[in-house]
Formats: sequence, structure tokens, C-alpha cells
Amino acid sequence: MKRPLRIIAFLLSFGALSLAAFAASPAILEQTDVFVAGQDGVFQYRIPGIITSNRGTLVAFCDARMKRAGDPPNDIDLVMKRSVDGGKSWSALRTLVDNGAGAVADSCGLVDRQTGALWIFSVYAPPGVGSANAADGLSGATFQFKAVRSDDDGATWTQPIDFTPMMKQPTWAAGSTGVGSGIQMRNGRLVLPRYNADYREPRSTPTTSDAFVCYSDDHGRTWKMGALVRVPGGTNECQVAELADGSLLLNMRGMTGNVRRTARSRDGGAAWSDVSEDPALIEPRCQGSLQLFTDALAHDRNRLLFANPASLQRRNMTVRLSHDEGRTWSAAKSIHAGPAAYSCLTVLADLTAGCLYECGEKEPYEKITFARFNVEWLTDGKDHIASPQPAKRVN
Repeated sequence: MKRPLRIIAFLLSFGALSLAAFAASPAILEQTDVFVAGQDGVFQYRIPGIITSNRGTLVAFCDARMKRAGDPPNDIDLVMKRSVDGGKSWSALRTLVDNGAGAVADSCGLVDRQTGALWIFSVYAPPGVGSANAADGLSGATFQFKAVRSDDDGATWTQPIDFTPMMKQPTWAAGSTGVGSGIQMRNGRLVLPRYNADYREPRSTPTTSDAFVCYSDDHGRTWKMGALVRVPGGTNECQVAELADGSLLLNMRGMTGNVRRTARSRDGGAAWSDVSEDPALIEPRCQGSLQLFTDALAHDRNRLLFANPASLQRRNMTVRLSHDEGRTWSAAKSIHAGPAAYSCLTVLADLTAGCLYECGEKEPYEKITFARFNVEWLTDGKDHIASPQPAKRVN
């Protein structure tokens, strides 16, 4: 009888170890200021973006509005910082692109998980050119769409690569990236969220504004434009996530009302379903962030994150969690109750999450802060990721 008892004891011990491996972690919420207005000779930092490389390096980037606040026309540089310790500390500020008196603005990052390449796409506006006075066309006094790429984990970057003819129709003048981050689908397709804004006289507000995506099936060498998402009142800044069945979910800022709009695509962003409103996602008409956290294909269940200022004003930066791919939101936590605006979510190598967001005490644009948190914090310990090792993910 000794041998069976030993086997039973071993199995019980192994079970205890397995349960320990899957036990919930302590709740984590850590916050670090990354870009602070006035530091490094920059008047104001805006429009945060962040990506996590294959090696786990965090690359944070944003607009450096050098001498004054405001969108283009303005002197705006593309700047970045890196973190190799999960956001606890950050490198010195680095300027990636300086367009002179013009702007490199509204940037959107993207990671090619298959090649390891890091991309940052931006709007390039000549001096004196902004949304309201940009001319139609692909060059000259108009908005252009260019990207820089790093093949060494963000240590060095290429000169700007011009994708304007692939990402813009000749009859368009303004528009932008979705701002924040794009994704790579499981089939390898790169997807960059975008929107087009059509200004006509008197050019004070856009007459139409439509979200869409650009996509590449050759690792960013060439790009195609998907169909515009048409909705009364219009949409603009948007973020995208791939769901477990391979479809895409597009989450959009509305031009009217105070709730987010969503649409779904079953063909990789070429066409979109009818637009729906999500009454749970209240907004002050501000950019928001969407990020796949885990899916049942690689982990224990589907988890989707969303962040925005959950208010009728730009304040109360809130992170939400969905277990049913954005149909409902089962948990929500505020990471900053005061003034807050734009944000960008990312998933770290240890399967914690990060949110880089604009905030302040008196107004939302005093600094850009990085918050690292886990699902235990977000759900008050009701959920944890039952995966002993982080699985390799595509987006």
C-alpha cells in the first residue's frame, strides 16, 4: 500500500503546486509620470501612444508642442521615451522627427510581431497648414501620412517613409491616424486605424468625418484603404481590436452625442457593419483606447480593455474590462478622477496592462502618465489570468 499512497501524495502535491501557479496575484496599480509640460524645453505634451515590443520594451511617444498649445498649424515634434523595466523608469527624451516650424502630430504605433519591426505613423503638416486650411491633394499644403520604423527594439529609427499616396485619396485634405496604436491580426495583416475629415467653407468644422482603417499584408511595404464607416453626425478618432473569431471591432469617437460608436468587420477592415452606439461607454467626445488583453485561443478566456474619460467632461480616466468581446463591460476602475483626456493601452510581457494617458490637477494636459495594473486590481480580485507562462500573442 505504500506505493499507491506515495503516488497519491505526489499527485496531491502536484495539484497544490498547479493551483499555486494559477493563484491570483496581488492587486497592482503603479503610476509614473513620463512626459511633463515644461520639461526638456517643451511647452506641452499631447496625444500619447505606447507599444510593447517583442522583447518587452515599452516605447512611449507623443506630440511635443514646442512653444504653445494647439493642433496644427503649430511647431510639433514627434518625441519618445523607452522603458526596459515595465514602466518603472524611462529613458531621456528623444526627438524622432522635427519638421521645422511644421507639425509631426497625432501619432499611432504598431508592432509587427512576425518581424519584430516597430512602426510610428504620424500626420505631417507643413508650416502654416492645419485641418481647416489644408488643401486637397497628396503633396504641398496638405496633410501627409508618413512613418518611421525601428528594427532594433526602438534603439534607432529610419527617416520618415511617405505612405501618403497609399493612405489618402487625392480629393482629401485633412484627417489623421486613429491615434494610439494599431494591431497585427493573427493572419499577419497590419491594421492601422484612421479617419478622414472633409472641411469646406467656412472651414471652421468638418462637414463630414469618417473612421476607417488602412491595412497591409506585406509587413508594411504597401497599404490599402478600407471602406469609410458612414454614420450620421460622423466619427473620427478610433481604435481597433481583433476578436477570437478573426473579426475586427472598431471603437470610435462620435462627432455628436456622448457615447462611443462601434462597428465590426469580417474581412479584415475592408468593409464594416452598421454602426452601433454603446450606451455603457459614456464620453465627452474625446479619444479612447481599445486593447485586446487575452483571448481564449491563447489563454483561459477573452478579455478586452477600454479606456477613456468616462464623463461628460474631460476627467475621470477609467479602464473597463469586457469578457464578451465588447458586448458588455463587467468591470471598471478609475485611475485618475481629475482632469484627463487622451490615452493608449498596451499589454506588457508579464500580462499586466499599461495605460499611457493625459492628466493633471487643474487641466488635462499638464502631463502624460503611465499606469501599470493587473486584472486582479481591475476586478477587485474576482478575475485572474490562469496561464503559468505568457503565451506569444500577435497583437
